[in-house]
Order: sequence, then C-alpha cells, then structure tokens
Amino acid sequence: METPLHKALQKRQVTAIVFLLLLWEAGSATVKYSILEETDRGSLVGNLAKDLGLGLRDLAIRGAQILNKGNKQLLQLEQKSGNLVLKEKLDREELCGSTDPCILYFQVLLKSPVQFIQGEIQLQDVNDHAPEFMEDEILLKILESSHPGTKFPLKIAQDLDVGSNTVQNYTISINSHFHLLTRNHSDGRKYPELVLDKALDREEQAEVRLTLTALDGGTPPKTGTTQVLIMVLDINDNAPEFAQGLYEVQVQENSPVGSLVITVSARDLDTGVHGELSYSLFQSSNQVLRAFEINSDTGEIRIRKLLDFEEIQSYHMEIEASDGGGLSGKCTVVIDVTDVNDNAPDLTMSLLISEIPENSPETVVAIFGISDPDSGENGKMICSIQGQLPFLLKPNGDNFYTLVTEGPLDRESRAEYNITITVTDMGTPRLTTQHTITVQVSDINDNAPAFTQSSYTLFVQENNSPALHIGTISATDSDSGSNAHITYSLLPTHDPQLPLSSLISVNADNGQLFALRSLDYETLQTFEFYVGATDQGSPALSSQALVRVQVLDTNDNAPFVLYPLQNASAPFTELLPRAAEPGYLVTKVVAVDRDSGQNAWLSFQLLKATEPGLFSVWAHNGEVRTSRLLSERDAPKHRLLLLVKDNGDPQRSASVTLQVVVVDGFSQPYLPLPEVAKDPTQDEDLLTLYLVIALASVSSLFLLSVLLFVGVRLCRRARAASVGGCTVPEGHFPGHLVDVSGTGTLSQSYQYEVCLTGGTGTNEFKFLKPVLPNFLNETVYRNNEEHSNFRDHLGFN
Repeated sequence: METPLHKALQKRQVTAIVFLLLLWEAGSATVKYSILEETDRGSLVGNLAKDLGLGLRDLAIRGAQILNKGNKQLLQLEQKSGNLVLKEKLDREELCGSTDPCILYFQVLLKSPVQFIQGEIQLQDVNDHAPEFMEDEILLKILESSHPGTKFPLKIAQDLDVGSNTVQNYTISINSHFHLLTRNHSDGRKYPELVLDKALDREEQAEVRLTLTALDGGTPPKTGTTQVLIMVLDINDNAPEFAQGLYEVQVQENSPVGSLVITVSARDLDTGVHGELSYSLFQSSNQVLRAFEINSDTGEIRIRKLLDFEEIQSYHMEIEASDGGGLSGKCTVVIDVTDVNDNAPDLTMSLLISEIPENSPETVVAIFGISDPDSGENGKMICSIQGQLPFLLKPNGDNFYTLVTEGPLDRESRAEYNITITVTDMGTPRLTTQHTITVQVSDINDNAPAFTQSSYTLFVQENNSPALHIGTISATDSDSGSNAHITYSLLPTHDPQLPLSSLISVNADNGQLFALRSLDYETLQTFEFYVGATDQGSPALSSQALVRVQVLDTNDNAPFVLYPLQNASAPFTELLPRAAEPGYLVTKVVAVDRDSGQNAWLSFQLLKATEPGLFSVWAHNGEVRTSRLLSERDAPKHRLLLLVKDNGDPQRSASVTLQVVVVDGFSQPYLPLPEVAKDPTQDEDLLTLYLVIALASVSSLFLLSVLLFVGVRLCRRARAASVGGCTVPEGHFPGHLVDVSGTGTLSQSYQYEVCLTGGTGTNEFKFLKPVLPNFLNETVYRNNEEHSNFRDHLGFN
C-alpha cells in the first residue's frame, strides 16, 4: 500500500517537468516505419529507443510517450524494451480508403527535457478484398448490323485494395463472336471493353451469354465474375450522342439531399422508339452509386446522400444514354466537392497534469494536439487561452501545443485555475472549440505560522485554583493540510529563577494556557515567557510570541501592626501627662498590608475605650490624640481597643490594644494602678502588673536615673512647645520610617521622637520624635525580643 508520502513524491516527479532545453526537432527529424495492414495487435513496428539513439534508461528518465493524431490510440511504447508495437489491428481500407500510399502520422514526446520527434508509419496493403461487380448480370444490346471491330465498354468491377492488389485484368469466356480488351480510365482504373470479331445475325442467334471475370494483382490473385447478356437487335441507324463528352461541375459538401448537380443531355436522329433516350449511370463505383442518382428521362443528376469533402473530394462517373433500338452513347461527368467550414476544430489531450506544486519553476501542464478535417483556410487554426493567467501556450511541431506555467505559482494567492483552451479555424463562418482544464496548485510548506498578536497580556487573580484556564493564544498558517496544522509549545526561558514548567502549561492543539498551581501576588507579580507555534510541514516552520502574565492582587492579607507591637501577654502601655492639652499625640499606630492598591489602603477606628470621649484616632494616619483636657475624675489608667481595616473586598482587619497611664509628671515612678472594675482582660492586666513590679525591683535605681534625665528634658521642651511633647530637632529628616501604605516607610509629614519609660521592663514607648528616626524599627523588635525572653525566664508563658 502506497503511503501518502510516496504518492506525494510520485506526484511531484510527474508534475515537476522543467524546461531545461527548448530544442524542438519537429520536422527536422522523422522516424519512419512500414507495416502490413491486418497485422495482429502487439506486433512489433520497430525499436524506437534504438532509432532515436537512446538507451532504455534514458527513454524512461525522459518520459517518452507516443502521441497519435485524433482520439484513437494506435501505437504503444514498451518502456522495458523500447519497442514500438501495435495497440490494435489496423485496416488500411478503414483508415485511408482509396488513398495510396496510406501514411499514419504520430509524434514521440520526450518530457524531460521536452522534445518532439515526428514519426510516420506507411500501412501497406494486403490483398484482402476480391474484385466485385455491382450487378450480377450486365445487359448489352448490339445491332446485328454492327461491323467487326466495334468496341463495347462494359461495367467495371470494384476492389477496395489499392496498387497491384486492385483489379488488374478482365477476361471473358470463350466464344466465336467477341474478344475482350482491358483499358485504363483517366483516373487509373481499369475497365473491360468487348470487341466484335464476327458479325451477328439476329435470325441465327438472338442472344449471346458470356461470363466476365475480373482479376486483381495479388498473390494468389482474387477474382470476381458477372454474366454478360448480349441481345442482338434489328438495324437502328443512329446512336445517341451527348452534347459534351466531358461534364465538370462543383458542388458544396453541405448541399441538401435532392439538390440538382447537373443535367446531361444527348440526342438521337432516329424517330419513334429508336429516338427515345434513357439515361443511366455506367461503370460507376460504389461511392458514386451511394452519393448520386440520375433521372432516366431527363438526365438530371441529383444528390442522393449528404456529401463530405473530408471523405471524398471528387467523383468520376460515366453516363450512358440508350435509345429504344439498343444503341447508346456515353459521356464522363466529374463532380468536384468543394469544402465548406462544417467541421469545428478538434482538440486531443495527450498529457494533462491536474496538480502542480507551488513555487515550482516553469512546468508542463498539458500537451495536446489540434486538428480540423476541413481544407484551405477552413482547416487553418489558431489556439489561445484566456488572458491574465500565469500560463503560456507553446507550439510544438505540426498542430501540437504545450501548456506551461509562466513562472512559480503561489497557492496562498490562488489555489485553482480553470484554463479554457480555445481553438478557432479561419473559415467563414469561423468555428470554435473550447476545452477547459482545471489545475490545482498543491501546497508546500512556505509559510510559517503567524500569531494573531505579537505579544499577549494575560491577567489572573492570585490564589487561583490549579489547572485554571487563564487565556488562549492563537496562530494561523496560510498553508493547507498538514502544512497548516499547528502545535503550540512553551519555549525555554532565559530566567533560571522562573520555574516556568511548574507555573504554566499550554494545550498543544488549541493554544489554551493553564496555571498549574496557585499564584501568589505577594511573591510573583508578573512574569514573561515565549510560546512557539510549529506547523507539521517538511521542513517544519515555526514562530513565537511573547506572553506576559500579570497576577492580580486579591485581599488575602490582613493589616499587620508594626507599632505598637502586640504582645500576647500584656497590652502596650503609653504614658499620658495629666496636663496634656487637647490634641496631644499619645501615640501613632503604624500598620502595613502586603496587598496592593485599595487592598492596602488602611483606615483606623477606635472601637472601645475606658473613657470614650477622652481619646480619638485619626482614620488615615493612626494617630491617637486626646480630645479634651484631663480632669480629676478621669481614671488614671485607660484601655483602648483600635481596629485597623483595609479597603479590600472582603475587608480584612487587625486589632490593636493600647493601655494609657495618666501620670502627673515623668519624674514619678510608674506603678500600675489597681483596676476599678473587673473586665474580661483582668488576667492580662495582672500579668502586666507582676511583670512591671519584677522589673522595677531589679532595676529601680537605673530606671529612676532614666526618668530623672527624661524629666529634665521634658521640662526644657515644655518651654519651647505648647504641648507636652518633645522638641523637634532641626535639619533633614531621614526617610527610613514605616507608613501605612505597605511600602515600609512612614509619611514624612509626621515626625516623632521615641522616648522610653524607665524601669518598666516592658520597653514601652512613651512618645516619638525625629531625633532617633531609625529607633522605631530597631529598638522595638530588639526590646520585644528581650521582653519575651524575660517573660520566659519568669515563667509567665
């Protein structure tokens, strides 16, 4: 079973006939053969390979082919032996009729390179037909007064053979009154002539019967016979005489049946029955008898059947006028059939290639012959194809043409051509034959796949489910079949840090992209890679496109409080001077959100306070300030519960617990006050109290020294500022602080100094100032760690 590849290779070998040479030898070289008719089918005509001077391999490589004129294939070339053999038995009489010699023309086509060689076969006649008389009996009337030596022409015999195989001689049976001569007509035919040797006597013998024999020249000769009945008549003084011994007339081949061709006329000087004339065809062939008829009374010759110039161009006939007394006269009528343009040209396709690979150089598409059986201008032809097509017609020899491509074809521009070959003769009116062939342009892989976009940007929400379809890439290929079948693949990335194979996969058939695992915006915001599209042609062509994947943030992270640090065992404690003015900055809550955009927009809210009207929180910056002056009735210790919310959907939040202790001044040691009322956080407050007492007892001297130093500084600053905070140092403010936008720095519009309370052991911040801009991040985490270690040492956890 042949594979598609094998068929494709065979097709390309057939179709890729390239004109390497334009050497046309038609007419300059002719191979000639001679063969007898009736030779059996398959008989050898000649060794064509030897006669052309080609080896058997050359004959096969060059694709030798026999082209016969007309649609009938008479000859066949054997590729293995190079012999030219008969495809069927040939009948000379059928092919050539009475034409002698009988020549059959053919052409030898060598396809690669293209070359035409003329060929001729002379079909020799064999004696396969015997002479035949049209009548079984010939009636001849002779006057008894006829003198010896008088000649009486007899009707001829027909023989379809030609040359020496046709009628060569006539003989007559032995008798005492006549002998026979064989004469030649002007057209070369032989006819018998009876010569009177001895005068006839009607009273003695009224009838004489003879046997006429026609012999051809074959070996052995064939014969045909007929009877001649001679009737002896009484004396008739005058024989009929025609006005002309030779009549010549022309008649068109398309003349209708029954048309008058010519009227012959004879006269007889006798009167009565001896002067009454009768006309008849004499010594006429079968073709004449079938084509014409004569009126015996008037001598009018009319057409009996339609004439065909292409079959017979001229008719010769003898007309006999007989009177009632048995005498006759004869004349010759020659009817020439004139050609009319009644045959449209005929086109015979010898080679047709219906599929041509694109991008092939000049290639043979078809080889055909044209013919027109008309003559003269009626038989001259012109051949053409419609314009605006990339094809050319090239004449090759006698009425043979080759249709070739003008140059390489492009299937993507046009995949099919309908070529109409028009053959028109030069007759009047002109007759036309059209033959339409369809040529398919087969595809080769000359177009790479083309992506619909040079780059693709795909968006995917983080925390997606695995195997999520995130987008589709698409490429097209203007080729066809397997050359247009596209497969998609991920191309290796140049970034060694990007695990592309574990992130993305592509469907090789449709270009759909899938996320293999859940993506995290906080880890990977965007990444790029290339996708390749490859066709299945040979060789395969490919292209690539850039794909950019952007991970979209979702609100999957709650705000994270950087300051004050939230300790699991005790809330953060701030000190508030009792003399603080309204708007006094107690502390600033600093939080960040790992999300981005509005998911990281933070707002602050005071949820719960021991004294609801005493404190307020600025929603946008987290500053905790006093709302009014402190009074004696206000509790010395306050617990604040703050909520930090982002702006995502759904919202996420974090809580901040602050403990504010009101002090008269920073010089007095800070001791936690007993709770007035029991609340749910009592245990946590007791733990903090124990921790503070323990730390105070261990380092009371150190803490007192620190508080004294801080108190002196505060007193100096109180004279410089309207609020009880620290002074702001002059000079450039470092930009390495933490803000709430998630970027890692505080807004530079807020500047604070960090002040520690002494002897607390909890490393609590009293307030912030810009003197130590980096103290926040460094000290808070360090002290928190020391705090945790100390708690572990005391066994609070």
